[in-house]
Amino acid sequence: MKIAILGAMPEEITPLLETLKDYKSVEYAHNTYYFANYKKHELILAYSKIGKVNSTLSASILIEKFKAQTLLFTGVAGAFNKDLEIGDLLYASKLVQYDLDITAFGHPLGYVPGNEIFVKTDEKLNALALETAKDLGIKIKEGIIATGDEFICNEAKKEKIREIFKADACEMEGASVALVCDALKIPCFILRAMSDKAGEKAEFDFDEFVAKSAKISADFILKMCEKL
Repeated sequence: MKIAILGAMPEEITPLLETLKDYKSVEYAHNTYYFANYKKHELILAYSKIGKVNSTLSASILIEKFKAQTLLFTGVAGAFNKDLEIGDLLYASKLVQYDLDITAFGHPLGYVPGNEIFVKTDEKLNALALETAKDLGIKIKEGIIATGDEFICNEAKKEKIREIFKADACEMEGASVALVCDALKIPCFILRAMSDKAGEKAEFDFDEFVAKSAKISADFILKMCEKL
């Protein structure tokens, strides 16, 4: 199987490249795409750069140009759910763009005509994640992830987004990647390890824990690849 693994930042992809070691790279559309064999699969890896537009572009290229059959996203997020601690793993059952706003026309936040508010991820991949976690003896939680082009480090914004969408975490790429996969009918899995709690001083926690949390997520993604 040809599996795409996408992260937003170098910290989210570097642990994978360090494990794979033997890989080739191709420069395309102002980005680098890495190719490696792992177990019985062909892997295509990239970091999209931060934000919804960049991640949409990268996900589309992975599928349309490089013919990925499945897309796994690995990375970090800010925890909204009080039960989530830094380092905890969360996979998205569904995602929403919390900053998509045409409420002036009477529509709910997160909605534009032609799309649903929430986009779902692949149920089989989500079930595989639970199986992988059980085999590894670690905990992984299911939840709603809110995506927007802003790093949330404000308690008031955090509580507003959580109240409206019942979101468990927030980040800046997942919903746009899931939307691409849904449109192109490619199974999609979004995994995040918590790097901060998205409130006051979240930027300091992020700087301290991003590399460690990203590696937790990346290691789990490779274990999932073994079971695919």
